[in-house]
Amino acid sequence: MTRVAVLSAGSWGTTMASVFADAGNHVTVHARRPEVADAINTRHENPPYLPGIALAASLRATTDPAQALDGAEHVVLSIPAQTLRDNLAAWAPLIPPTAVVVSLMKGIETHTGLRMSQVIADNTGITHDRIAVLSGPNLAREIATRQPAASLVACSNETAATTLQKACHTPYFRPYTATDVTGCELGGAVKNVIALAVGLAAGMGLGYNAHALLITRGLAETARLGIALGADPLTFSGLAGAGDLIATCTSPLSRNRTFGEHLGRGLNLTEATTATRQTAEGVKSCHAILDLAHRNDIEMPITEVVTAVIDGRTTVQEATNLLLARTPKPEHYEHPTVKTH
Repeated sequence: MTRVAVLSAGSWGTTMASVFADAGNHVTVHARRPEVADAINTRHENPPYLPGIALAASLRATTDPAQALDGAEHVVLSIPAQTLRDNLAAWAPLIPPTAVVVSLMKGIETHTGLRMSQVIADNTGITHDRIAVLSGPNLAREIATRQPAASLVACSNETAATTLQKACHTPYFRPYTATDVTGCELGGAVKNVIALAVGLAAGMGLGYNAHALLITRGLAETARLGIALGADPLTFSGLAGAGDLIATCTSPLSRNRTFGEHLGRGLNLTEATTATRQTAEGVKSCHAILDLAHRNDIEMPITEVVTAVIDGRTTVQEATNLLLARTPKPEHYEHPTVKTH
């Protein structure tokens, strides 16, 4: 039986902890709040994040990260992207020396432009063949209720990816494998920004044609950036690209789309943050993504406009005009040069 540690007990972390437990593993989730750990252990539920949903009965929780990490073969990280570096300072010495570290996070570090796998390597000394990423059209509440879903498990080490695939494969959750960690992470991070844009459009009352425009052109700018950074173009047509983008941009369960809707309806940044209640990663990551685009001479007009709205440099009403005022071009004019890193 594989030992899995999940840090921490938010909605997505708890959901994947339950998936790993349903797949037959010995799973311990780290919860910061004693009442959350107690609810998971005694009632098999997480009321603050997944109210009314029954978790795997075998799932265990603790407030002690050392206890959660003891003997773990897979260490699964699911915390807000911008807090990862600080948390790793405490967790890194506790990670078993042969464990595979799995990132569920979909963000780019704001002050460095690093993807989450790079932050993990930078702060732990763990080599990339022991760092995996799981990303796809994965709305936590649907998976927690055991509705069918699939995801992409990416790692430069194919054996590690396959082992992780087996560890989280259940009748309702189907993982696929790949080695394109860069594409997998960029797809997950940029789609949050595009979902903010779709939410803005929805909040303003714009129709489905506008939503489809933003989704398809959002995928195009995601692929442009990814290819420039060495990603496999095919990744963006798969689960971690188009799949994740569609789910996040169209579902009312999406935090980023919901945040965008609040802005589109006239709430300010503080009010939208309060109304959304959970972290919308795109709000922070949009700046880092735009910086990456500028450094690589990649046009990302939707990301540019969303970032301007978040910063208060552009009003919601002006955002639509800015996007539609762009010079018309052939749909497939962009062919960025693949760079090696």
